[in-house]
Amino acid sequence: MLECRCAPTVDPTDEHNRVVGRRGGPTPTGDELQHMLDAVEVHPLLCAVAHLTGDFSLLRADLAPDQAQMLVPGRGLGPDQEAEARALAGQALLEHEASGAPPHELSPDEVTLVFDFLVGPSSTPQWSDFLVEELALAGTDPRAPSWRLQEIAPSRDFRCVVIGAGISGLAAAYRLRQAGFTVTVFEKNDDVGGTWLQNVYPGCRVDVPNQLYSFSFAQSDAWVGRYSAQPDLLAYLRRVTEELRLHSCIRFSTEVTEARYEADTQRWVVEIRRADGTTTSEHADALVSAVGQLNRPSFPAIAGRDSFGGPSFHSAEWDDSVSLDGRRVAVVGTGASAAQFVPAVADAAAHLDLYQRTPPWLMPTENYRDPFPPAYHSLLERVPTYGRWDRLWQFWLMHEGLLPAAKVDPTWPDQRHSVSESNDFMRAMLADLLRAQVPDEALFDKMVPRFPPFAKRALRDDGIWAATVQQEHVELITEPISEITTTGIRTTDGSERPADVVIYGTGFTASQFLTPMRLLGRGGVELNEQWDGDARAYLGMTVPEFPNFFMLYGPNTNLVINGSIIVMVECQVRYIVEALGQLLRTGHHAMSCRSDVHDAYNDEIDAGNKEMVWGVTDVPSWYRNRRGRIAQNWPFGLLDYWERTRHPDLADYELT
Repeated sequence: MLECRCAPTVDPTDEHNRVVGRRGGPTPTGDELQHMLDAVEVHPLLCAVAHLTGDFSLLRADLAPDQAQMLVPGRGLGPDQEAEARALAGQALLEHEASGAPPHELSPDEVTLVFDFLVGPSSTPQWSDFLVEELALAGTDPRAPSWRLQEIAPSRDFRCVVIGAGISGLAAAYRLRQAGFTVTVFEKNDDVGGTWLQNVYPGCRVDVPNQLYSFSFAQSDAWVGRYSAQPDLLAYLRRVTEELRLHSCIRFSTEVTEARYEADTQRWVVEIRRADGTTTSEHADALVSAVGQLNRPSFPAIAGRDSFGGPSFHSAEWDDSVSLDGRRVAVVGTGASAAQFVPAVADAAAHLDLYQRTPPWLMPTENYRDPFPPAYHSLLERVPTYGRWDRLWQFWLMHEGLLPAAKVDPTWPDQRHSVSESNDFMRAMLADLLRAQVPDEALFDKMVPRFPPFAKRALRDDGIWAATVQQEHVELITEPISEITTTGIRTTDGSERPADVVIYGTGFTASQFLTPMRLLGRGGVELNEQWDGDARAYLGMTVPEFPNFFMLYGPNTNLVINGSIIVMVECQVRYIVEALGQLLRTGHHAMSCRSDVHDAYNDEIDAGNKEMVWGVTDVPSWYRNRRGRIAQNWPFGLLDYWERTRHPDLADYELT
């Protein structure tokens, strides 16, 4: 089921849901019901059933999650308590259905009651407004604009151009159209999806629960598993585009090559190139970049890389025409993408050489590739409120996640391998888990990281990585590569290993935020030249001397181990829409971030990142730009970013 709230183009103010795929069926009893109850987590189940039935006696204090054990299975409940909780939920369901299943609408006091149970009474006052937004109960869309352009500036025709139709571009287009703006989205590919359209390597999937890796205004109960594979995510984004009727504003196979601000007209001139090579220009009152950070492949600077005589390609440009069956394959890189595609490559190849610069920390996730059991979806049919509470539950489990374990204790004696007591505990636990999977001491020594956990991206793993590396036809090579020859790869110890195919799993040019596009602001200053390899922005969105220009997933908005980037994107989109609304209410045409505000904010970000593990270690990672600065990561909590972006302050801007 996909719920798309506030259908946009016919009447963007319409608050009625369009619900697709709701199914009915006979009331389950006995074993069938028990299978359904066992297929879901206890705490969101109790919340969902209380919501559905109005029976809040289910939310007993002795069954509430222990907030100090949120990373432990059961969340503080023992097996007997979990069984009792499921039995109580089942009984309440049966009684509710026997009474005719009357609908129950939560009152504000009841919402608070459920929040107190789920997140703890001490957290509810601080988090309540945020949680209401994330929950987005049926029929509501708390992040939707409460105004329309025609109401606040009836004489203005204000056009917005969005660059990119990936996740952030779709969110921006939807919200801007809700507010009544004329919106055009330019997308260089021939379909929506962005990174989830381009990355089609085998095993590609998200590492955030898909209930969070989806829009609050377009939730789905149709997910195959907890962590969706690329085809499922792409299908979701296509379906959202269709349901929200966004196709009409997207121009596919059209790439923005340059945009320049005209001070005399206070508009942007956007240069575009079509698939046939022809070019043209269009005007925009506001420009929103939604090109993201992980959209351009990064190739290593290795001597001879272009001399290899066989097929070679980057994982982000997977070449299905190249058969790997029975061949000798070399994979360069053991990061996030490689961890997903290497097992499939190993299944096909006669021999696989893995060239590793830095071993990754592996986060155990037993159900990472597992589908939901059929009983899970049967429960969703029976308890339609479960999906929303499950989303909120997943958010709460990750809202800080392991962020405290990434914070540096300045008194910690040796910060080469860990940075605090909790970080050291995580290191010991993860190392022990890896040792249990890799009994060979020499191989374990190659695979265990020498840097603190979370200094670079940790990878979700269900045990398949260690199992793959230990196969007889797989060799893990840790000597640095000195040269790629016409027939293979030579390492610094003088060894040369032959290869039929070379695959690069070497990430993206993440810190080159807008390249190869050129962006010229007031006075003709080009943004990438101004940044000179060190991208900075106020709130990750705006920069001085670039009026009415905004970025989504811009500098220092990446999340490392807490929450979902889509939460950040939705905060950014709301900020942009509300900022433009305030601008138009004042009768001004353009807003440009003040330099002092921009600089003070970035000083705060830099100071925050220096207190995090990724800011004090020198392990190579895509978090750092070529100047060594952490240009990607947000160092604080999600609530902090939400509060900063909730109500734009025009005092932060120069208005013209």
